[in-house]
Order: sequence, then C-alpha cells, then structure tokens
Amino acid sequence: MNPGDKNEAIECRLVRMRGRVQGVGYRDACVRHARATGVAGWVRNRADGSVEAMLQGSRRELDAMCKWLRDGVPGARVDALELTQLPPPVDRLDRFDQLPTL
Repeated sequence: MNPGDKNEAIECRLVRMRGRVQGVGYRDACVRHARATGVAGWVRNRADGSVEAMLQGSRRELDAMCKWLRDGVPGARVDALELTQLPPPVDRLDRFDQLPTL
C-alpha cells in the first residue's frame, strides 16, 4: 500500500490461479508487480500446481492486480482464476512477499 493511503478503505482477496503458472517465473513477476503498484500481501506455490496469492489494497488496486494476474505474466497460461473476498477485519499488511510452497 502506498504510505499516503493509510486512511483509504482496504479490501483483502485470496486468489488462486490454475493453469501453467509454476516454473514460468509467475511468483517473482507477481511480487515485482504488486510492489510496483502498491498492493500488499503474499504469493506462494501450492502442491497441486496452482499459485495462491493474498492481496490487500484499494478496490481499484485489487481489480487491476487481478486483471494482471490473469494476463500479465509472459509464458504463463491462467486457465482459471478463483477469487475469494475476505471480510474485515483483516490486519493491514505493509509489503508483498513470496512464501514457501504449501
């Protein structure tokens, strides 16, 4: 999140991407893009071959990030993007990281 946006309403989404999303630099690209656009959270590989991300930011930021997750990584092919809106209260995150595979 951008430091000036601390009073802006935030949303939190859990997103799972299925398709050709492991072994193509998807997580690294996700971390770079999220940090560049002010989205906080984390991303990790799942044992079933999918990638999961927790995203936190404004509605506008998360809408843009979800669109990017579907189409933004060259070499990846996202066949399905599953989105779960998480209800508040959710602790505010201050960065975006890569977590170990679950």
